[in-house]
Amino acid sequence: MSVNFVLDGRDVSVDDDRASLLEALREHLGVRGPKDGCSPQGQCGCCTVLVDGTPRVACVTPVRRVAGRSVVTVDGLEAEVRERWGQAFCDRGASQCGFCTPGIICRFEGLRQRGVAADDVPALEQALLAHLCRCTGWRPIVDAYGAYGGPVRATRDPGAASRRAALEGGAPQRVDPSVALGAGGFADDTAPSDALVAVRSAGGEWVVAESLAEARARSGKVQGRHTTAEARPPIEVPAGDWQVTLQTSWVEPGYLETDASWCLPGGDPSDPLANGGAFGGKVASEVAAVARRLADQHGRAVRVLFSREDVVRLGPKRPPLAAGVRRDGTGVVRVARTPGIAEAIHRSAPAVTVEEVDVAGPPTSAALRAAGWAEAVALLAGARGAAGEVSAPSGGRASAEVRPDGSLAIRVSCGDPLDEAVLRSYCIGAAHQALGLVTSEGLAVDDDGVPRDLTMRSFGILRATQMPEVRVEILDALGPPVNGSDAVFAAVAAAVWHHQGCPPVWPTGLLLRA
Repeated sequence: MSVNFVLDGRDVSVDDDRASLLEALREHLGVRGPKDGCSPQGQCGCCTVLVDGTPRVACVTPVRRVAGRSVVTVDGLEAEVRERWGQAFCDRGASQCGFCTPGIICRFEGLRQRGVAADDVPALEQALLAHLCRCTGWRPIVDAYGAYGGPVRATRDPGAASRRAALEGGAPQRVDPSVALGAGGFADDTAPSDALVAVRSAGGEWVVAESLAEARARSGKVQGRHTTAEARPPIEVPAGDWQVTLQTSWVEPGYLETDASWCLPGGDPSDPLANGGAFGGKVASEVAAVARRLADQHGRAVRVLFSREDVVRLGPKRPPLAAGVRRDGTGVVRVARTPGIAEAIHRSAPAVTVEEVDVAGPPTSAALRAAGWAEAVALLAGARGAAGEVSAPSGGRASAEVRPDGSLAIRVSCGDPLDEAVLRSYCIGAAHQALGLVTSEGLAVDDDGVPRDLTMRSFGILRATQMPEVRVEILDALGPPVNGSDAVFAAVAAAVWHHQGCPPVWPTGLLLRA
């Protein structure tokens, strides 16, 4: 039996094979604008499309439900509408990697058609509850709604903007309106349509099939879930007479584009970093090597895909730690054994003793944004009773303050800004990540070291309604451009923790904006 509907203005027909609308769009019809960030959890919003003008999450919508209806993806919006949304998001720094924004743009277009005013911030934030964005910190996205159809930001150099984005994101990155519309060159978007598909089985083996649906069915994939277990610190604080102590929990990086690669036999695999570096989360991803091996083995192109559950179980986490520090900066930091983490901590706290300990749990990495040294900055700020200016290993400098109204004021100096919209976006995004690290983010891991929280909503990432206003002042600075947002990340973590009175466990559960 076939399902007939109108897609982006043309009549289409697909087999009713119990597929979701997202599977029908990406796998059967080759429409790559909607993205798969959590399928089929329905929790990230990256696959949002318009069904008869109403935003709908495609990964949990059976394709048979749209029979006879009109489906519009980001690719099918009217040309002028697409151009205006892409320009607005680009001008306001509302898109970095560009993975979540096609779905957000579809939702915003639904709001625009309903006449939602540009200054109705509560309505915009409420609408964004259906989405997750790890990069931008929400505020630039809200600004982009108001910028729709407005004047183009003048005298902007796309090359300079891309250079700034690459510095901040840790990987080559392009900045232009097409990125916000989903054309960032993500690995799975560029795979040949006739490629085999490989996914991990419940037992950890790679299952290869002709289609994603078949591979998932044969893999015995178990749908992710959110447990009632609490995230708890896995390491005990060392004994001592400390000015401050701190225990951190397991934290999921939460990047939206799951690890993906593809390869032709004898060829080079596509880069899983695509249009951004996931802030260090994909530095050591296995998918490229697996794609090369399976392509050579099968003599055909092979797509290799992590599910969201794979990312949680196998992707690197921020090394949890437990520490005590005295007012003079001496102390002991116990941290999950991780290559390079002791050196990272000593960059900010040279007088502490670092004890690496074995902890049952998922893999850890010192490549994640400011891992180790940002926590050390916060510890020293707590011990001395003041959060001052932070100097990052890159040479960037930043300070942060929690204002009486709960907003954040940030000052950053990182050489030539190159593009202030991009720099401001990354600084607000870094503030969002740091604020979440201190106040809300944690991953439940059992005593055997197995993550139990496997859904996007269980990670504690701050939603748009929880994110305070952020004011960024970019200071004039001589010298070449350097990364600035990592310094902002550490400065915000220190300022927020100090503002809250240095509770001894992260996440504190104390939001700046409830």
